[in-house]
Amino acid sequence: MAITKIHAIYTTVQKAVNYICNPEKTDGELLVDSFSCCPELAELQFEMSASQGTGRGNKKAFHLIQSFAPGETTGEEAHQMGKELADRLLEGKYSYVLATHVDKHHVHNHIILCAVNNIDYKKYHDCTKEHYHIRNVSDRICMEHGKSVITEFGKGDKTYSEWMHTRKGDSWKAQIKKDIDECMKA
Repeated sequence: MAITKIHAIYTTVQKAVNYICNPEKTDGELLVDSFSCCPELAELQFEMSASQGTGRGNKKAFHLIQSFAPGETTGEEAHQMGKELADRLLEGKYSYVLATHVDKHHVHNHIILCAVNNIDYKKYHDCTKEHYHIRNVSDRICMEHGKSVITEFGKGDKTYSEWMHTRKGDSWKAQIKKDIDECMKA
């Protein structure tokens, strides 16, 4: 089962790349890969692509994380699935750096991708629809590798904050439900 999330990088791309390529986290940098750039010069190469672009915006890159359940996969297999995810999503248009972290109880991939593609220099379109697409592609890759996927996820009835407060039992909705249940018993 893999969970995916993505967020924009507005300031220091190289700091993010240095973090994900940390040899202590990536098995001595054995689990680091890149496409159309090199990790040491990623920020400069991303800036060159961005300077060719016509779109506006201050997003320099995106940071995609694919995290697996504890003990479900090895670092090498997770790295392979991360590479497949990046290749299928970005279709050879965007430069990226991929690193697989094996220092935690759960193996996870980090993909830093350029905000502008190398073909026609258009910006990466980050939207809710794209987040679902990322998740679907990741789920397909997990199934192909015999890994579990999340079947019931976010029915849209509660925000994360509401869900968390309901779980703790301290939300106003949970309190009303409790009061109604007590009234029904009386």
